[in-house]
Amino acid sequence: MTTTAPELLTVPEVMARLKVGRTKVYDLIRTHRLVSIKVDGCRRIPAHAVGDFIARQIGKAA
Repeated sequence: MTTTAPELLTVPEVMARLKVGRTKVYDLIRTHRLVSIKVDGCRRIPAHAVGDFIARQIGKAA
């Protein structure tokens, strides 16, 4: 059985996907609304975390 590691996105990639600025992405991370990890001092966001965030926002809007 093989497991694939989740796709990790950079902050600029998340900015592009969410159409928001750098400060907003870091605010979402700081307030724990967007999951992230540090890899050798570089912030990385799992792609599924972006999808989860979007789904939660859609759920709130409904």
